[in-house]
Amino acid sequence: MNDSPLILREDAAGVTTLTLNRPQARNALSQAMLRALLAAFADIAADSSIRVVVLAGAGPAFCAGHDLKELRANDYSRDYTEALFADCAELMQAIVALPKPVIARVHGIATAAGCQLIATCDLAIATADSRFATPGVNIGLFCSTPMVALSRNVGAKQAMQMLLTGDLIDAPMAQRFGLINEIVAADDLLSRTAALAKQVASKSPLTLAIGKEAFYQQRQLSLADAYTYTREVMVANLQAQDAQEGIDAFIDKRTPVWCGR
Repeated sequence: MNDSPLILREDAAGVTTLTLNRPQARNALSQAMLRALLAAFADIAADSSIRVVVLAGAGPAFCAGHDLKELRANDYSRDYTEALFADCAELMQAIVALPKPVIARVHGIATAAGCQLIATCDLAIATADSRFATPGVNIGLFCSTPMVALSRNVGAKQAMQMLLTGDLIDAPMAQRFGLINEIVAADDLLSRTAALAKQVASKSPLTLAIGKEAFYQQRQLSLADAYTYTREVMVANLQAQDAQEGIDAFIDKRTPVWCGR
């Protein structure tokens, strides 16, 4: 297992699946895994053939968060921890900035930075037996960086409940909180995620990129500024060939042919 790649990648029909591959460690995010993920997302960002990314975990869990054994092995040094959390922050921002939707395919546990990954992804589908937590408070290390993504996904009181108690929440509660989109049976996880990825991948890649960027940008603005910004986005979007092709196809009752421009 030590010789296995940290990230498995599979490309099919415009969808790339990235699988965290440290099953023996519940896919804990070592520094090497964080950097492997950063490299993978950089490659995907530059690959125009990829339209959607699915993020999954090998073995019995999605991701147990940062590798605590690695933290201890590095004697909790400031230099190591500063580099580790910088890599993690860079990864989360790379996922948001990626001009392609990212879907988390979740099973088992997703805790701490693993929960952060799910909150950072654009969509998430989870099995009915999945569990989620930001349990750092239980070991004296508050989940401050996971809090950034979590608090931007769920309500303030729901986020604080998770952060202050460290309790595991089940899939139905995670869905009520807004952390995940759908709950499926374990046997249906792969097929349902694939169907969703295929549906999203069928859209104009330019439109997906425009829409994803605009979504995250407008959330940071005041109401008036958000409308000013999105008005400008809509005007620019209408100049794109894909927007004009889509409107023409709708009026003409035919399937649009996207060119990505």
